[in-house]
Amino acid sequence: MQPYFLVIDGHALIYRAYHAFPNLTTREGVLVNAVYGFTRHVLTAIRQYKPQYLAVTFDHPKPTFRHVDFKGYKSNRSAMPDDLIPQIEIIKQMVQTLNFPIFELEGYEADDLIGTLTAQLSAYNTQARPDCEPKLMGLVVTGDRDSFQLVDETTHVWLPGRAKGQSDMEYDRDDVFERMGAYPEQIVDLKALMGDASDTIPGVAGIGEKTATKLLAAFETLKKLYQAVDLIDNEDLSFTSAQKEVLKEKVVAKLRAGKESAFMSQRLATIDRSVPIALDLEACKVSAYDKQAAQALISSMDFKSLLSLLPADEFELELQEALF
Repeated sequence: MQPYFLVIDGHALIYRAYHAFPNLTTREGVLVNAVYGFTRHVLTAIRQYKPQYLAVTFDHPKPTFRHVDFKGYKSNRSAMPDDLIPQIEIIKQMVQTLNFPIFELEGYEADDLIGTLTAQLSAYNTQARPDCEPKLMGLVVTGDRDSFQLVDETTHVWLPGRAKGQSDMEYDRDDVFERMGAYPEQIVDLKALMGDASDTIPGVAGIGEKTATKLLAAFETLKKLYQAVDLIDNEDLSFTSAQKEVLKEKVVAKLRAGKESAFMSQRLATIDRSVPIALDLEACKVSAYDKQAAQALISSMDFKSLLSLLPADEFELELQEALF
């Protein structure tokens, strides 16, 4: 059986839940639709993958290094809805009751924490479990596609369906290519060219997704693309037919004009995988929680349909081992 370590992208999953679920309230009239949706997504992932370990990451409210590098970063984001703000603390209370470690660090986004945790997991697989098969698989549970750049042999991304009737989707390397037209290692360069309106990453003016994917298919990386652009007037330089086809005169002009923006956008889109945090797998054990306390909290918010999704705690596991 494949062993899993689930890494939860807290705020991304909260926003997806807030917009996907109706205005559920407790008997006291407290809005808890995001609390319900977030908890349901996490418990569903646990039920489906039966992970051994789990951790939750959150964005820190303070600006990150990206905001310092580019003042316009995420400047088009609207403020958090007033009725979502109080739900954040309830969600964190839920996470703490389930005893899942929370990672949150000033100056960094949740994506950077996720990238660092999955990088450390990869190192763990290489150093601590070199002869173990299958490897411990990192599964990023998120609401957006920023983590696609992290996908490799031991890291996948899981996106829950946006609405009722939509399927959840686990992405491996080939799935990322099918969805984005680029492989995980090209996602940052794809954003560098086409930009990302949701994060206000500018990219290259006039280069859209279709052209960006063609450029990367022909040149593989942003660096190789611009090496070609810089030498395009060299008559001794040979291009493949695919490269010649995509390097039209107008495209080359846009690339030259947007070179500085392209490489700045590349830096903005790159997830930092060396954040000063440490992965402690023992502290991330899914079963290490008080199930009765979790049941009481879930029942207090009338989430009775979620009770059956709670994983076994250590007492139940010990009991099962004793009986069987």
